[in-house]
Amino acid sequence: MPRLVRDKVFLTVLRMAVPMLAGTFAMNMYNLVDTWFVSRLGTQALAAMSFTFPVVMLVSFVMRGLGTGAMTVVAHALGRRRHQAAARITTHAIFLASGIAILLTVAGLLTVEPLFLRLGASGEVLDLTRRYMTVWYWGLIFRVLNIMLADIIIGTGNSKAVSFLMVGGTLLNCVLDPLMIFGGWIFPRMGIQGAALATVIAESFVMVAAYYLIHKKYHLISFLTYSRRRMMASWNRILQIGMPAMISSVLTPVSAAIVIRIVADFGRSAVAAVGVATRIEMFAFMIPMTVGMSLVPFVAQNYGAKRFDRIQTVRRGAFIFALAFGFVSAGIFLIVAKPLGRLFSSDPAVVNVLVRYIYITCFGYGFLEVHRYATFCMTGIHRPVMAGILNAIRVLVLMLPMAFWGAKWFGLSGVFWGRLLTDLLAAGIGIIGSGKILKKMILEACPSVARLPSNIGV
Repeated sequence: MPRLVRDKVFLTVLRMAVPMLAGTFAMNMYNLVDTWFVSRLGTQALAAMSFTFPVVMLVSFVMRGLGTGAMTVVAHALGRRRHQAAARITTHAIFLASGIAILLTVAGLLTVEPLFLRLGASGEVLDLTRRYMTVWYWGLIFRVLNIMLADIIIGTGNSKAVSFLMVGGTLLNCVLDPLMIFGGWIFPRMGIQGAALATVIAESFVMVAAYYLIHKKYHLISFLTYSRRRMMASWNRILQIGMPAMISSVLTPVSAAIVIRIVADFGRSAVAAVGVATRIEMFAFMIPMTVGMSLVPFVAQNYGAKRFDRIQTVRRGAFIFALAFGFVSAGIFLIVAKPLGRLFSSDPAVVNVLVRYIYITCFGYGFLEVHRYATFCMTGIHRPVMAGILNAIRVLVLMLPMAFWGAKWFGLSGVFWGRLLTDLLAAGIGIIGSGKILKKMILEACPSVARLPSNIGV
């Protein structure tokens, strides 16, 4: 029996989450290092990087949704001890991801300039944005396959390997960034294009390593079982979970793009500040993210094994952890906001907006994680539509209207207060909504399990 459905809940999640700490730190450093080096090129280049952030997030979140679908289906098969089926699904998922990567690359290259014009970029900032994204799109297939393969490895319950890959990719990117941006060794000075090329090269190496692990160590590649009928069946299962996850995931970067467009009305310094602040605040989510990345495979494998008591236990514990850690993070960010702002920019206007953003929004960090954990639990029990509804409520019903009217009534600070209120309300809705769905599902599937004490399996 797989360890995710056998060992104690707390120790199992801890064993998955702790190795991911280095990986999530590296993942956050990836973007932050790029931003810091590009900031040495000036405020214009920093603003250009801020405009690229929502689009980079959009593509990554689309593929993260697809990866979540593959991970959930593979983890469910492993929970039922069907390794051959898991290998077949993994192989078919790689084909699916490659096809989608090609489509996204073509669409991105054709729309790069008009898209960023609509987001508010113009003049030199638009030109810098176009240069960065053109290189980034050509290397998109490496990022897409990285996400897919990493999610499947996490689905096996071995998060240590994914953490190792993330750290390796970040270290390589840190070495290549200064060489390619400013010139050095055999590389000419490429400016912002160098940052994009460094990312592409680092991700290509990580993709090759991830594929090797999937194929040689976990034996989850199976070309011998190929048939069109089986591949379509695998794609159907992946997309049944992946499509709702993709759609709900897309809402986050789309909303970020709209918020950036709202912020753009307050000037380029505001855009640069918000772009940097959103990267900095990712460190508040670093440790909670390791727990979140463990939730879907844990819940999915226990769902396959019909261990509903363990799902209840991990859901409750995750919520408590998110809130506690969120309050600690807020206290830390209140202290370090100004020094971090000065590290990334010498422009007082940029630093002022960045500090104001963090001072207001940091109190919602824990509540945002509660909302995310609720959606992860819903995905793990094969209720991706509910996860999508929770995300849609947060973005469409709460965040965008509050950002728009906050800007109208209270200026730039109103946008930040709207984000905080969104996180508070979304957490409450996530707790109530996911709790009702889980209880109903347990009563329908196994009435006796719903009455088990909540501490079983701890």
